[in-house]
Amino acid sequence: MSDDGEEEIKEEAPTLGTYEGERNEAKKRHGKGKNIFVNGDEYDGQYEDGVRSGYGVYKWKGGARYTGEYKNDLRHGQGYFVYPDGSKYRGQFVEGKREGQGSYLYPNGDMYQGEWKNDLKDGKGAYVYKNGSKKTGTFVAGILQGPGEIIHPDHKVSGEWKGNTSMAIPAKITFATGFVKNIEDPQFFTGIIPIPQP
Repeated sequence: MSDDGEEEIKEEAPTLGTYEGERNEAKKRHGKGKNIFVNGDEYDGQYEDGVRSGYGVYKWKGGARYTGEYKNDLRHGQGYFVYPDGSKYRGQFVEGKREGQGSYLYPNGDMYQGEWKNDLKDGKGAYVYKNGSKKTGTFVAGILQGPGEIIHPDHKVSGEWKGNTSMAIPAKITFATGFVKNIEDPQFFTGIIPIPQP
């Protein structure tokens, strides 16, 4: 699954497959229990009145795994998700989606740390490349907008984001030596600040 929320990993309904564990007076799953679903998925954790609620671990037969809190059968609260492509998310969930503070580690070693909403980067955050460079600012539905910075080991660029890979002119470059250069020429700007693609 990518970090953009386009692909969703579904969990099976709690009534399918075989169940071992506690039940309430109405014979509904309640308390600690383990469910092995017909499709090979497994859930081991807390139930409340027949639905996943509380702490649990859900393992998909395809290799994905979620460890964390549930509410009304949905991921809700703090959790850790390992996706089939090897990417990892640690942070908050609301009604099954990444929402609140969280960090997402990409398979290539890059990382996003910041705010999420509806499974997308949304709010203040930083995208950190495995080489140490990073871009910071405010994301709106996954897209950088407004003031922000591109930070490299020897200089940083400050300006207004124009999408996820470029900044608008004018911008300001501050070098590690303390020298500051205001940039007005787009040709010079794009040549000096390459931004790697995730």
